[in-house]
Amino acid sequence: MRVDIYSKPNCSLCDKAAAVVESVRARIPFELRIISILEDAAAFEAWRYDIPVVVINGVPVFKHRVEPAELEARLREAQSGTAIAKSAAQDG
Repeated sequence: MRVDIYSKPNCSLCDKAAAVVESVRARIPFELRIISILEDAAAFEAWRYDIPVVVINGVPVFKHRVEPAELEARLREAQSGTAIAKSAAQDG
């Protein structure tokens, strides 16, 4: 299972999201990649107004904010093979 966080340097929301993801990672193991949109032109175009974006196994699940309980629920869905649902706070 892999979690990607699309972020950029000096982004306080990104730092908070990464802290939440790391706290959940202590309970549920997964591969974590933090990707700077400043180093990836396609990511910049896709996410520049939405960072941080948390993606689980290729599915964008959270934008802007991440709640630990919701992240844990999405990760458990991914572990069980259930289709990953977007967060209630997720835009479209």
